[in-house]
Amino acid sequence: MDRNSVIGFVLLGVLFVGYIFFNQKQQVAAKRDKDRQDSIANINKPKPVDTANYATATGTPDSTKLAGVYGTFAGAASGTQQTAVMENKVLKITFSNHGGQPSLVQLKQFKDFQGKPLMLANSSFNRISLQVPANNTSLNTADLYFTGGTVQQLADGSQAITYRLPTSNPAQYLEYVYTLKQDGYAVDFDIHAIGLENILPANQKTLTLQWDSQNDKQEKDMQNERLNNQVHYRDTDGKHDYFTLERTSHQKFDTKLEWLSVKQQFFNTTFIARNDARFAGAEINTKVPESGNIVGQTFATLDIPYSRAHDFSFPIEIYYGPNHYKTLKSFDIGLESIIPLGSGIFAFVKYVNKWVIIPVFNFLSGFIGNYGIIIILLTLFIRLLIAPFTYQSYVSQAKMKVLKPEIDALKAKYGDDQQSFGMEQMKLFKSAGVNPLGGCLPAVMQLPILVAMYSFFPSSIELRQESFLWAADLSAYDSIFDLPFTIPFYGNHVSLFTLLMTATSLMLAFNNRGMADQSNPVMKYMPYVFPIMLLGIFNRLASALTFYYFLSNVISIGLQWVIQKFFVNHDKIHAQIQENKKKPAGKSKWQEKLEDMQKRQQDMQQQRKKQ
Repeated sequence: MDRNSVIGFVLLGVLFVGYIFFNQKQQVAAKRDKDRQDSIANINKPKPVDTANYATATGTPDSTKLAGVYGTFAGAASGTQQTAVMENKVLKITFSNHGGQPSLVQLKQFKDFQGKPLMLANSSFNRISLQVPANNTSLNTADLYFTGGTVQQLADGSQAITYRLPTSNPAQYLEYVYTLKQDGYAVDFDIHAIGLENILPANQKTLTLQWDSQNDKQEKDMQNERLNNQVHYRDTDGKHDYFTLERTSHQKFDTKLEWLSVKQQFFNTTFIARNDARFAGAEINTKVPESGNIVGQTFATLDIPYSRAHDFSFPIEIYYGPNHYKTLKSFDIGLESIIPLGSGIFAFVKYVNKWVIIPVFNFLSGFIGNYGIIIILLTLFIRLLIAPFTYQSYVSQAKMKVLKPEIDALKAKYGDDQQSFGMEQMKLFKSAGVNPLGGCLPAVMQLPILVAMYSFFPSSIELRQESFLWAADLSAYDSIFDLPFTIPFYGNHVSLFTLLMTATSLMLAFNNRGMADQSNPVMKYMPYVFPIMLLGIFNRLASALTFYYFLSNVISIGLQWVIQKFFVNHDKIHAQIQENKKKPAGKSKWQEKLEDMQKRQQDMQQQRKKQ
């Protein structure tokens, strides 16, 4: 065995050992993460009281035994579950005296992907609970029975319901008051702690509010839903940030928070500290179960600053509703930032969406009911907006086409001497009055719009479950055929709008083939390869997006034909270029410096060759 073989086997061994070490480390981390999630889940599971363990001989609860475990809250340890309903035009909330909390939350104007009522809370997992002390331990109010629960009609048309958690002292109690306005998706949640400063530990400065949320599947594409299942938050400095449940399982905040939101693809539940109040901190744990019906689960604890006042109160507003830009913006607390209108290196496109796309989209939807037609008109508006740049692009392309024989002659003359070729090519462009970058301007102008649309359409709730042509839902992919298997990098269905988008992209590439450097294989074939590479990515994206790109391509093809047929005269352009060549061409300072630098490089190369 030679030396190279030995080195090869050693490197393979090192890689193998490294892989085993890394894999074990990942498994340990995954197990630790799972154990933490399971322990949190167990802590937050409802703990029904088995009254038989605390019963007297006659079968009634033994208050002495209950007090030994539940302390001053022993009277709330058992009871009979009762429900009450508050609703307006858009929201229906079912409350339970078991925990004094919402048990069911329905958005009345929306359905899930199966046509069933859309529920934002629909299981015992969803809980809102304060931790209270009981004989050297702590209880969750979600496991205790509250009194009250009668819905009251207020003078302004709002509805209110009050739940009280009693103690052994009538002057000491915890009270939850929920108020639902006549319209809107928000419910006020006021926490009152009356006389609890004598029950809570003397050094306790915060109350711990537990909020467990389970996001059930609402759309047909679970993978896309999980990519959009996120936790968003905003601190007191106005800074907004977020993380995705699939990528982050734990996050702790030591700073004050204005609001905390659990976002799904098109809906969210948000806890907002009202009236200049702020959450003192928060800790969030997340879990993505191996389930076909559960998108994700969050376990959040919010720290409420506790002043130890005898009549303490903390105001919260809970938003149960859609990710609708105008609705969220009306809160005037930056809640609309949870809608992904542009992020990362393309964060600037959110301003294109906010200032151009959304206003035009809302204007059109104000009097047009068909969203397919709205997309067509929106596309025409955008193309009209950039029409002057598009025309200049085609004129520039025509000039480059006229100059192509002369450029080819320069290539043949200078061969591999790229520097000399570049200098002579610049002289040619200068003498002919041609800007070689003129054709790039429309592409640069369109890029922010293309990226803005990439963000806007998949997140626009207005398009959810709206049909057009063969697309049953413009916010999801338009499958014309579901495959019995999955094709790697493509998927298990066929999106027709994506195929049409790809076909028209190839047609555009073919029409512009004369502009590419045919001697360079990469430049020659990349315009054809790129649309094929994107086929798998766009196959599962919103059909509104792929329809827009397809329509934009069709308009581009049509414009190319019309402009080149009726507006661009190649003979006239050629004559104008020849006239420009006869004029004395002045040099800009930048061009002089560039030519001087190129000349010095040539001199240096010649000196090296002589040496």
